[in-house]
Amino acid sequence: MTHIRFISTSTIQAAVSPKELTQRIALTPWDLQQLLVDYTQSGFLFPKPAPSQKTELKGSSVIDHLKTSLSRTIEIFYPLAGRLVKVENEDDKTASFFLDCNNLGVHFVHAVADDITVADILEPIYVPDIVNSFFLMNGVLNYQGISNPLLAVQVTELVDGIFIGCTWNHSVMDGNSFWNFFNSWSRISRGNTDSTSQFPLPIFQRCFFDGIIDFPIHIPFHELLLPNERFIPPPLKQRIFHFSKKKVAQLKAIANAEMGTHNISSLQAVMGHLWRSVVRSRHCSNNQEVHYHPVVGTRQRIQPPLPEEYFGNAVLHGNVTTTAGNLLEHGIGWVAWQIKEAIASQTTKEVRKYLEDWVKAPKMKKTISSTSNALLTAGSPWFNVHGNDFGWGRAIAMRSGANNKYDVVFQGAEEGSMNIEAFFLPETLQAMEDDAKFIEARL
Repeated sequence: MTHIRFISTSTIQAAVSPKELTQRIALTPWDLQQLLVDYTQSGFLFPKPAPSQKTELKGSSVIDHLKTSLSRTIEIFYPLAGRLVKVENEDDKTASFFLDCNNLGVHFVHAVADDITVADILEPIYVPDIVNSFFLMNGVLNYQGISNPLLAVQVTELVDGIFIGCTWNHSVMDGNSFWNFFNSWSRISRGNTDSTSQFPLPIFQRCFFDGIIDFPIHIPFHELLLPNERFIPPPLKQRIFHFSKKKVAQLKAIANAEMGTHNISSLQAVMGHLWRSVVRSRHCSNNQEVHYHPVVGTRQRIQPPLPEEYFGNAVLHGNVTTTAGNLLEHGIGWVAWQIKEAIASQTTKEVRKYLEDWVKAPKMKKTISSTSNALLTAGSPWFNVHGNDFGWGRAIAMRSGANNKYDVVFQGAEEGSMNIEAFFLPETLQAMEDDAKFIEARL
């Protein structure tokens, strides 16, 4: 039985106090709707540094090097060392939240898995359960960032690799902001600090919402009630489905040809292909309603547009609803087109309306079960996974932890390829493996 040895626990703070910087950051509807959802867990597998590479770390251990570079990165992304603060407004029985940049620090743990190799992680059909042990703060809700770190990092040394597991508060940042942070950390770690122009420096201001949102937002107490019992899903399995560059191009070509267009993207074609297989594999009845929720980035969907460096959440969930029978009667092109239309419907007008309506009637997001008739896909194949290099080699693979399970799409090692990290019941994943139409399009 594999045993994880925990070697040390540290608190990583910004070496420079953020007193002269922004002390309080308002939370938007995109941030606040995440309060009752688990922290997000994103992990990365790297090769273990060779002896010659360890020498290049200027005599420090890999762990000390990572701590030092993380501290320097936190100087730039200083809100991650802060905490959430809740203020109760007794006059109207509401609460308001903000991010206090108090530099209390990031949680950092060094662990060792003596008998686990890189092959043990990559070769099994299903992602092994031991991966969940490479992350901290399992089961912690974003709301609990009041008393918990907003970022926790566990670095686990394997026999021939290093796994960097990040657990982060989704009320503080979305995937775009997380990747800005993680890519910057890897650059700083490998010594690329000569020019700040290399770094997409985060922007924390909320002035972009002037005339749309009056901060702070008041949330009725009843919306913040934690459930007496947490939903415990049935045992799910996790699997990585790889789509080569060639197969991605073929799916895109098929989808566009079926609809007589050139406007369906590679990602929309892959998502449509995935959804059809999931519905087939769940053996849904023809008249059963099925839903697809693609995560839609909104930085460029409000006026004025938010810069890509904006730090926080800026995403909405699109929605496609149809019946299983209707979905399977149509080809991949029709399904991909419905996804495309759902994304396109998030216009500047609709995004602004969402923000204004949410302020008037706040509603907390709930986790979508991977066993329901709904499917949610987050992530993006344009996030830089394999370009991360902390000084001894590029990332080999990406894996998620046990928190807040949904499907994640990310780039493959081959340029133009895609990986989908899927979380389903074992029988659903087995049915997908036996689904000739699905398998043929990804080999």
